[in-house]
Amino acid sequence: MIGDDVVERFDAPLSSLAVVGGAVRGLLRKTPAQPVLPRRTLRREAVLEAQAIEAYARLCGFSPEQGVPITWPHILSFPLQMRIMLGADFPYPAVGLVHVHNRIRQTARIEAGQRLNLTTRVGSLLAHDKGQAFALTTEATRDGQTVWEGQSIYLKLGPKGRGATVPELDAPSGASVLETWSPAPDLGRRYAAVSGDANPIHTSGLGARLFGFRRPIAHGMWTKARAIAALTPQAPLETAEVEAVFRSPVFLGDTIVLQAAPPVRTNNLFEVRDMGGTRTHLRGRLNLSPSLSSQPPEGPSS
Repeated sequence: MIGDDVVERFDAPLSSLAVVGGAVRGLLRKTPAQPVLPRRTLRREAVLEAQAIEAYARLCGFSPEQGVPITWPHILSFPLQMRIMLGADFPYPAVGLVHVHNRIRQTARIEAGQRLNLTTRVGSLLAHDKGQAFALTTEATRDGQTVWEGQSIYLKLGPKGRGATVPELDAPSGASVLETWSPAPDLGRRYAAVSGDANPIHTSGLGARLFGFRRPIAHGMWTKARAIAALTPQAPLETAEVEAVFRSPVFLGDTIVLQAAPPVRTNNLFEVRDMGGTRTHLRGRLNLSPSLSSQPPEGPSS
């Protein structure tokens, strides 16, 4: 659950100027030797707008029968995450951070037209072999009841980090190919339009090359959403939990495959791999019947 820190409310959209300004300030600011994460709690109220949901769902492969995608509240909370990471008190520049893990739990059906109160805050520092990771957590409530929780873990590349270890997942046993996808070269720009995540590594050939990629890469949350759309029933979800580890980039224009073992209702493991089966892009776990008393996404740092 979200704690009782002072809450900053932001209902206005994050402007492009604010994003650019915050990104530049982050790049110019020196990372401290012993980074301390700010204790910030940000909140916004969001209406589940049918037209926006439909555009997002269609791009990610969800059918109208599946209702509001379980990943949609993550899209609504992304502006709050960006405000935190672009803040003057945040120790790492937002530019260059890598989304390495995402976990979502939904505990009640969410429908278009409803209002959600979204509260996002900074979690803990987490250890990763390739640098220092940290968590941002979000809680979505409706009429005072928690209906959705999410945790995103981001990585600042560098020396091995400190804290609890970033979660990993096992490969699925006995998996077979369920679907094959070829993300279009313009997918990054189209996903940015429906999600608000306009990171240039996804939308621009030049931007991708500046960060070491030979061409634009797919958003990790698009890949996760596309897999969920294929693995969940043709009906709105009541309760579910889905976890994903982002392991390697998906280059737009490449062909990728979704693999999973025979469906089960608890802890069904899946992977998104390259066509040759030599590289894992995403490894995930889907539970369509999570216990409501199970461990929620990680709380704030102490």
